[in-house]
Amino acid sequence: MVWWTAPLGLLVGAVMGSLGGGGAIITIPLLVYLLHQDPHAASEGSLVIVGLSSLIGLYPHVRGGRVRWRDGAVFGALGIVGSIVGSAASARMDGQLLLALFSVLLLVVASLMFRTWFRGRGGNDTARPAKPFGHLLLTATGVGMLTGFFGVGGGFAVVPALTLVLGFPISQAIATSLLVIAINCATALASRFTIGLHVDWGIVLPFALAACVGSVTGGWFTRTARPRSLQFAFACLLVVLALWIGGQSITGLLA
Repeated sequence: MVWWTAPLGLLVGAVMGSLGGGGAIITIPLLVYLLHQDPHAASEGSLVIVGLSSLIGLYPHVRGGRVRWRDGAVFGALGIVGSIVGSAASARMDGQLLLALFSVLLLVVASLMFRTWFRGRGGNDTARPAKPFGHLLLTATGVGMLTGFFGVGGGFAVVPALTLVLGFPISQAIATSLLVIAINCATALASRFTIGLHVDWGIVLPFALAACVGSVTGGWFTRTARPRSLQFAFACLLVVLALWIGGQSITGLLA
């Protein structure tokens, strides 16, 4: 175990707690490029790290009364089938191709975040009308597939989904997304048990414990931080990561 495992875990947890997601988006490249994990092992380790940190990170949001338990549980349950399908597809994917697709995902997420930021809606904390159930089902299934396929919690998609589809204020969306992420990660891990896990527990467990501490800290931080500022900074980070991962994975595919 290298010495920077714990600081990296704290960083991931802080992102999870403050933004309600996005931890796995930086966990996977950290595990692959700094801790030298295989892409498949990194995606599975990411599910453990993000699942645990999101569960622990719920605490300050529960104390603040921002978690919508019933809605979050329904959203997570509706994504179970998508999570299983995504996990099965990921296991059959070449590792470098998986990373290349992951870099594309990062650019898509960053562009959506920038779009929201430039329209001035990133810090809106007012409720909106909820969409029909069909919208909820499709969105939850899609988020579940992302979780299973890439090993991400899907918080970057859950937060806007809860605001746009269920009409949550942003503060409740960030809090409730952590519950959805925990459900999605647990489902994806359970499905991967059937095909065999490749988790390096010597690195993943210390990383996960540090992420849990960071997640609680990030949850308290949301009480004073501006969501729009956090969103813009995180979107910039995603662009940098996407370009780096894309370049590395394409080089690997061509080698």
